[in-house]
Amino acid sequence: SSGINAEYGVPNIAEAVKMLERGVASAPDIDTAMKLGAGHPMGPLQLADYVGLDTCLFILEGWSQKYPDVEIFQVPEMLKRLVAEGKLGNKSGEGFYKH
Repeated sequence: SSGINAEYGVPNIAEAVKMLERGVASAPDIDTAMKLGAGHPMGPLQLADYVGLDTCLFILEGWSQKYPDVEIFQVPEMLKRLVAEGKLGNKSGEGFYKH
C-alpha cells in the first residue's frame, strides 16, 4: 500500500539527508550505495527529487508533530532550507540534483 511505502520510504529519505548534512558522503555516493548495496532502483535522494521535496517535507512534518519523540521522523534542516529556496526536485528543476 502507498501508506506503507511512504512510512518506510520517507524516513529513509530523511536519514539520507541527515547523512548528507553531516558530510558522511555526497548525494551521488549515498544514492549509489543504496542502489548497489540494497538493490533499490533509485537512491533515496533521487527518490526525494522524484517525489518532490515539498511532499517529503509535508509528510515528515505531519509525522514529527504526531510522534515528536521519534527521531527518525525529525525533519532535517537541509530539507526545510531547500524547500524554502524553491528547490523542490524534478518539478522545479533542482533539488538534491539539477534536472
